[in-house]
Amino acid sequence: MRRIFSAALTLLIALLVPLSALSVWASLEVGDTGRYVATMAPLAGDAAVQNAVADRVTEQVMKNIDVGPMQSSVDDLVRQAVKSFAGSDAFRAAWNTVNEVAHTAVEKALTSDNGDDAVIDLAPVTERVKQELTDQGVPLASRIPVEHTQVTVLTSEQLGDLRDGYRRLRTAGFWLPAATLVLAALALLLAVRRRRAVAWLGLATALGGVLLLVAVAVARPLVLDGLPADVDRAAAGAVYDALTGFLRTAGWVALGLGLAAVLAAWLTGWLRRHRRPPAETLRPPDRAHLTA
Repeated sequence: MRRIFSAALTLLIALLVPLSALSVWASLEVGDTGRYVATMAPLAGDAAVQNAVADRVTEQVMKNIDVGPMQSSVDDLVRQAVKSFAGSDAFRAAWNTVNEVAHTAVEKALTSDNGDDAVIDLAPVTERVKQELTDQGVPLASRIPVEHTQVTVLTSEQLGDLRDGYRRLRTAGFWLPAATLVLAALALLLAVRRRRAVAWLGLATALGGVLLLVAVAVARPLVLDGLPADVDRAAAGAVYDALTGFLRTAGWVALGLGLAAVLAAWLTGWLRRHRRPPAETLRPPDRAHLTA
């Protein structure tokens, strides 16, 4: 019975490792505004994200400008100005502001029961672009209206399944990783052969890390394919990779720790076998020799 319970707990560890990583990720990375903004901040220097923001802001700005035959030239001028602005410290500040607003919107949509969409407002970026164009002396730049351009990040329909899963993960929080450690210790205590149990627990941990890495990789194309057609796929991929960076790191750490435990168990057994005294020294004295 001890072996059966130990084996069952060991198999359970393989499933709890990725779930524990997801629960910590939901609490620390997704659920905390400061950490979310810090995670998204490096994307301000990503070329795909800069191009996507430039296209969207230019589109919204040109809707409010009519210069007749010069429309195409002004459009290119605005786009180049936005791209130039995207490499500045002011853009990074605006980018952090937008992400802070976006996180608040997504968090509200995920935790409320009102069926709200998660939307963000590009007005901070438009305001800074307007100021940049005005400083450069672009004609009519001062007349650009700074409207609250709302961009839907996730619709209420898309949030249906995410909302339930997110709430469960947030509820689990750090209790699930703690329970995983307790169950691993219990599996080790119940094991008949502890060294072998350590090896199996290491394999289960490594398997859990592999499952987490596979899940993150498989979910990427599914998430990108589910986005609206007007969303830039390269920028969305960069955002997905940034958001799931913690999960990939957790997967590799679990894989490394698991394999290290397997190696430690094997080395311990190998050293124990090679430190035993030779068989001749363990034989009882020859009775005939004692008689003589």
